[in-house]
Parts: sequence; structure tokens; C-alpha cells
Amino acid sequence: MFKKILIANRGEIACRIMATAQKMNIKTVAVYSDADAVAPHVQMADEAVHIGAPPSAESYLLGDVIIQAALDCRAEAIHPGYGFLSENAGFVEAVKKAGLQFIGPDVRAISVMGDKIESKALAAAAGVSCVPGTDGAISDVDEAMKAAADIGYPVMVKASAGGGGKGMRVVHSEAEIADAMRSAMTEAANAFGDDRVFIEKFVVSPRHIEIQVLGDSHGNVIYLGERECSVQRRHQKVIEEAPSSFISDDIRRAMGEQAVELARAVDYVSAGTVEFIVGADQDFYFLEMNTRLQVEHPVTEQVYGLDLVEQMINIAAGKALTLKQSDIKANGWSIEARLYAEDSARGFLPSTGQLRRYSEPRGKGIRTDSGVVEGGMISMFYDPMIAKLIASAPTRAEAIDSLRLALDHYQIAGVATNRQFLSAILDDADFRAGHITTGFIAEKYGDAFAPFIPTGNRAHYLMALATAFHGRAQARLQDSGVAETEFVLLCREIDETPIMASWRHEAGGERITIGDETVYVTGTLDQPLQRTGILFDGTVNENPMAIQITPENHHYRLYSGADSLMVEIYPARAANLLQYMPPPQQGAGQDKVCAPMPGLLTRLMVAEGDIIEAGQNVAVIEAMKMENTLSAQIRGTVQEISAKIGDNLNVDDVIISLKPEDEE
Repeated sequence: MFKKILIANRGEIACRIMATAQKMNIKTVAVYSDADAVAPHVQMADEAVHIGAPPSAESYLLGDVIIQAALDCRAEAIHPGYGFLSENAGFVEAVKKAGLQFIGPDVRAISVMGDKIESKALAAAAGVSCVPGTDGAISDVDEAMKAAADIGYPVMVKASAGGGGKGMRVVHSEAEIADAMRSAMTEAANAFGDDRVFIEKFVVSPRHIEIQVLGDSHGNVIYLGERECSVQRRHQKVIEEAPSSFISDDIRRAMGEQAVELARAVDYVSAGTVEFIVGADQDFYFLEMNTRLQVEHPVTEQVYGLDLVEQMINIAAGKALTLKQSDIKANGWSIEARLYAEDSARGFLPSTGQLRRYSEPRGKGIRTDSGVVEGGMISMFYDPMIAKLIASAPTRAEAIDSLRLALDHYQIAGVATNRQFLSAILDDADFRAGHITTGFIAEKYGDAFAPFIPTGNRAHYLMALATAFHGRAQARLQDSGVAETEFVLLCREIDETPIMASWRHEAGGERITIGDETVYVTGTLDQPLQRTGILFDGTVNENPMAIQITPENHHYRLYSGADSLMVEIYPARAANLLQYMPPPQQGAGQDKVCAPMPGLLTRLMVAEGDIIEAGQNVAVIEAMKMENTLSAQIRGTVQEISAKIGDNLNVDDVIISLKPEDEE
């Protein structure tokens, strides 16, 4: 067995691999860029080596520098994690030439499976069901139009060397082909250095279901059930689960057996994933094989009771699989949610900054895979994923409920996150019923998500908790004789009508009256010194709840599940004065197009003097490995362009100034 391995990655996956290595008594070496000098994965490792500047191309993608670091530290093997160099055949070849072991598959498997065209041909030859599409790469628009017409719309334009949702565009008609080809080819060239694309049939009402496989150097190959990864946004997985509630045992077996045949056809050694697209009739088609550890691997580990990183290390060390196909039995259900630093209300744009508050949830069946700590930075240079939150339980419904409550306990401040968006998905009736496709998020939420304004009991519960919080603060003033227990509430997001409320402390909890309704609250309030991300953990009318509170004087913003509510609380004697208190003024600024996040300005689609329409795309910023298209909010004339292509912009830097014009 290896005595020391180097992890050629960062963040949560580096920490995840180190945790297993420590369990196996293997020393670990971390690599880090300037931006990650004090990152958790660096602190966790036995040794750490600086490899370059923050941009990935100047650090984590420098294969020769990483290999030299491994040699200098006398590591025997390199684990690539996912992303970066994990599926780079040239890097694997260089690792082997340096006399090191690559913890993953060999060069041929990575090369063949990394090319979507070649992998599709091999899959077809191995008897794996494949989606109709072009036989090879194309770059000519006329050729693409003919191919799409032969296949039948809708079709998908896909980067040959792609992955992670990059270089992919769905095309519904001939009129969209040219733009889709240009965009996909540009994104593919930027992300992979390879602009080849191909076209294939887009399956209507598709599900994304993948099979985990393990193969060793002794000819043994098994599959470990499936993962349902249909809940995606822009082809990026958001929520994954194992098993799938949709496919039958017969289809599961057929998919697994085909995945094994494909692995055998390429002599696959290590952990890998065969991805399928599955239609409403359970017909399934090969998408691609990922020759690495998947982001969503924890749900398989939870359901099948094994450690995939441990399996990979053992296989790389030459050990034979001890598991047989008959040993693989699912136990319960596991669901994973990817927590991202992104502003869902602003089109899911990446969010950067310091984690002023960061506290992970705990509890039975809850697992958090992360690589951040309170006080750490979410950088513009890397993927915006903060952590993966996994809940496991005997049934799917219980796992959903557990994950939903755990999200409410997750305290993060300093950056915007998709936490409440994830809660909205878990609360959705169709999701809970298992009625999902890869279009679920687009159909339900479009291009943005804003927290819901609660109604009925949900609204009263949040009002009651705000009153309890305020009442507790007033109780602390009793010694000075100014404590109050009668209040008037104002929730402008619901109604401008003031609501009378009272607070009383009773044995075992608190009684709050909201208008004519009585609400009982029991529980604790975690109040960090910085008063950021205050957490209530307890029951409201005997319903288990975790509610987060951000207080600002007599204003309280409360968050619960997908709900958010601002509650203003005043002394009861102020009830007659509220009519003279105007609502907060809304900010202006629609006459400017500004950078919504730090990033590189890669395209300008307008010039000074142009007349543009509201909603028209005007610029593209590249940040965190993704292109983000910016649009104008109003109709007007481009008065000034304040930035040029190639500029590195900060948040709120002005790009375009508009002179508003009246609609004709």
C-alpha cells in the first residue's frame, strides 16, 4: 500500500480524499495556489506545496509542477479528485513516466471516454444503447443544419471534449443552429482548448441517470446501482439521489450490465461513471463515461455502505476487488444538495467574498463534504460550490425531510447562496412525488429564484418568532424598567395593515399572540457575537423548525425553508404613528449595466450610440469558469461604454451607461 499520496486538487474534494487517506494511515501532500495558502485542505494535509498564482491555468492545471511536487515530497501516487487534471490523458501519461501511480484509470480509457465521438462509437460496438446523432465532429453550419434535420428537432449541440455542462446548447429549430454552434464552440475552446462539436437527438422529458462502476486490474468489474441526477440547472447537477425512484429493477439491471460491458470494452480500472439519458418510457441511451470520481459519489457511498476513494486507492495499489455483484445491495435512500455561492435572485450569478458566518448542520444521517471554514474566502478563481449536504434515511420521503431541515440549520453569511432555492426544490410537490426531468428547474423557476413570501400559518410562525426574539431582548431590559411585551407588527411584503402582537414567557416556552392567533414557541437561539446568521432551533406550534434571523434595530429578516419575510416591530403605543412611516425607498440604477460579480469582460455586443431594448443582451462576463450574459433593464441609447474587452472587473463596476428612452 502507498505510504504517501499527493492530491492534485483543492477544496472539498481534496479534503474528502485526505479524510480517507488518513483513515488508511497514508500520508498526504496538498498543493495550493496563492489564493489557497491558508485553505482547509492545506491545513489538513501532512505536507503542502505552493504551485503558483490563483488562476487555475497558473497553478492547478500545471501538471509538470504538480508532478515535480510529488517527486520532491517522495509521494508514490497522485489522486486527481475531479475537475482540473482528473481526465487529462497527457497528465496521466506524464505521471506514469515520472514513476508515479495515477489513482484513476489508464491513458487509453481516459482518452477514449473523454472524446464523446469516440466513446459513442465504442459504446455502440459494445452493445450499449446510444442516442441517434452525427458520426463525428462538425464545424460547418450548413452541415449541422442537414444533420439536425435528419435526426429531427430538438437536437443538442455538444462539445466533443466537454464536461460539466460546458459547450452544450439545446436547439429547437433551424433558426437557432448558427448561434448555438458559435456559442458552444467558443465555450468549448475556452474551457477545453478543443472547439469540436457534434449533434445528437435531444430526448424529450429526459432524466439523467448514471451507473457507478468499479473495475480492478485483475479483470473484475461491478456496478453499484444508480444515481438520479435529473435536477439540473444549465446542465449542472443541483440535487442527486440514490437510488432512482423512477426506473424499474429490470431497467436498473439492464443499465448496470451495459455499463459493465462498456467498462470491459475499454479495460477500465478504477472508479468510473456511465451516464445515461432515460426517456419517459424508460428507454435509455448512453451519454458519456466520466473517468473519475463524481461530485455526487457520497449518495452511492451512503446507500451501499462503502468508501469509493478507498476503493480507488486499493485498486491503484494493485489490489483485487473484494466485492462481487451479488454483494451489492441498496440500503435506504440518500439525497445530496450542492450548496453554491451564487445569487439566485440575480440569475444565479456567482457570489464572492468572506464567509463571515459558517456553521454546518449536524444530526443523524447528515453528512457535509466541504472545504471551507468561517473567515475563509470564496474566490472568483474557482468553482463556486461551497459544500455538498447529504441526508440519508430509510425512505426517500424521510431523506427529503431530513435534508430540508438540515438546510435550514446551515448558517452562512458573507456571500449569497442557493440554500433557499434548494429548499424550494425539496418542498415542491412534483419533486417529492418523483416527477422530475432535466428540465425541472427551467420549467419551475426559469432563470432566477427569489425566496417566497409566506402566507397563512407560515407567515404567522415567522411573525411569532420575530416577536419572541424581540420580546427576549426587551426582557433583558427589565432591570431598567423599560421592558415591553405588547407590540405592533408591520409586514409590508404581505400587507400595509399593522398587526397587534404580544409576548409572554411561560413554563416550557413562549406564548405569542398575533392578531387573534396564538402561537407557542420552544427552542434555543444561537446568537454569534457578530449577530450574523442567528439561528432559532426548536418548535413552533409543535412543528420542528430551524429559522434564521438577521436583525437590524427593530427590523427582522427571517428565513425558513424557501420563505423570507421582513417583520418590523414597534411598541404598541406607536400603532397610530405607522401611517407616517413610509416604506424604504427602492434603489435606482437601471440606466447602467454593471458587473454583477468579479470577472473578465469577454464580449461587448453594443456600441456607443446604439438604441437597445429592455432585456437585450449587451455583454458577457466570464467568472468561475462560466460565461454570464448581461442584459439591459430598460430601453435606451448607449451613452457610454466604460470598460473594454479583456478588463478584469470588480462587483458593480459600470460597463455601459444608458440614456433612457420612452417606448414608442
